[in-house]
Amino acid sequence: MIFGEFPVEASEGLILAHSVRLPDGRLGKGHRITNADVARLRAGGIASVIACRIEADDLDEDTAAAMLAEAIDPDHLRFSPAATGRVNVYATCNGLFTADRDTVDCFNRIDPAITFACLADHSDVRDGDLLATVKIIPLAAPRASVEAAAAVFRGAPPIRLKPYRPHAVSLVATELPSLKPSVMDKTARVLELRLAASGSRLVGERRVAHRAVAVAAAIEQALAEPQNAPQMVVLFGASAVADPADVLPEAIRMAGGTVEQVGLPVDPGNLLVLGHIGEVPVIGAPGCARSPKENGFDWVLNRLLAGEKPTVHDLTGMGVGGLLMEIPSRPMPREIAEEPTRPRVAAVVLAAGSASRMGEGGRHKLLAEFSGEPLVRRSARISLESGADGVVVVTGYRAAEIGSALQGLAVDIVDNPDHASGMASSLKIGFSSAAARRADGVLVMLADMPGLDTQDLRRLIAAFREAGGRVIVRAVAGGKRGNPVILPRTTFEAVQALEGDVGARSIVEGSGLAVIDVELGEVAHLDVDTPEAVLSAGGLLKG
Repeated sequence: MIFGEFPVEASEGLILAHSVRLPDGRLGKGHRITNADVARLRAGGIASVIACRIEADDLDEDTAAAMLAEAIDPDHLRFSPAATGRVNVYATCNGLFTADRDTVDCFNRIDPAITFACLADHSDVRDGDLLATVKIIPLAAPRASVEAAAAVFRGAPPIRLKPYRPHAVSLVATELPSLKPSVMDKTARVLELRLAASGSRLVGERRVAHRAVAVAAAIEQALAEPQNAPQMVVLFGASAVADPADVLPEAIRMAGGTVEQVGLPVDPGNLLVLGHIGEVPVIGAPGCARSPKENGFDWVLNRLLAGEKPTVHDLTGMGVGGLLMEIPSRPMPREIAEEPTRPRVAAVVLAAGSASRMGEGGRHKLLAEFSGEPLVRRSARISLESGADGVVVVTGYRAAEIGSALQGLAVDIVDNPDHASGMASSLKIGFSSAAARRADGVLVMLADMPGLDTQDLRRLIAAFREAGGRVIVRAVAGGKRGNPVILPRTTFEAVQALEGDVGARSIVEGSGLAVIDVELGEVAHLDVDTPEAVLSAGGLLKG
């Protein structure tokens, strides 16, 4: 490939490296110059262009990216069409993502023009999450380099997605006078939440004395019950494991099992026990697993749910990256915390858009009435009734009329003077509001969704609070992503970096946080962007 500045007269067939603005429009980067373009450039007073000439032994960026993506085993993966030299790879199921570092490094060292980036090995992912991306840096790449890189991926798959398999999970928990029943109740709820992504079920809970013989008997009872899915047993001790001969590991042995490992180089999660009875894995959970926050228990559980059988070598190799959160200095092991303070959720209702699809000079969709109530008022009202800790409505287009429709509601109205630039500016203003800054999470509510009701929002907020306020919660319809979505505080900085007419999808897919999907049905997809959509949804056009 030859890169440089070329006279316009000799530019036909070249690919623009920089966009060119003309009086009658624009030629974008990556555009192949035609004979008609040469005339337009000359008429626009352009004497030369910065461009590339692709040689016979080169491949253009999209062809090269597509060829490399085709070399990846597609099992459980979805590939975007090649565009601007990029192919994105997405998950088609919930599962455990694995990456072969040696293969990826070998690929990336063939030619600096060719790159591949992916999630960390053994990442927990959801259907639709972005897993990896192939990117060609220049506008073309040498064919020989592309073929060599593709051969690397064909020889050893760089990534895999191992679908989670539904398991029948039995919980055995020990009791001591120092352990509150409410803590044990919460333990079962949090475990069910962890199992949901795999389709696994908590099929039974047994509470027994904190003695090895009692735990062993409960394990045997659980395994004796017939199940229609692979079994797993999770043990929660009322007191932390202090020795390989302590209650939980000894109970596994007494029940006829083998203990692979006591202790894990992941903090929080050090005090984990892993064993098996026949083909059934048995996990002695650390005390931190009573919380939904990520810990070593998640790392081991996810591998088991994906069908892996972690070895001692695997477990002892988790130390790098195993410090998951700041650990305050403490003279004694953590004690089980009391019920945490309820996470605060603010609602940000986006009502600034220009309603461009309603037609030139058309009526405003947010002023359309549903059951006699303007749509924007309905959206704000159900947000208030949801139990949110404050509601902010972001206005822009026809702000005065939208504000009048909200009169009397206890909401904060903030105007977005830059609403024409797209949704990102409204998100940033909403997340900068006082209510959002005080919150642990923000429910992003599109104001043009007439099918949602108060109960739908309450379900989303309940899921967020149940998970401790450190996950992303999104509405889905038939398993397909929809709206609204709740973003936790850890994503607020990423929201402020958004630009243009984009929402929070990139944050949801790229944050690395757990995502909880709440099935709401078709209301999660129903928005009204046209007069026909308003009428079809039962609305009356006004304003």
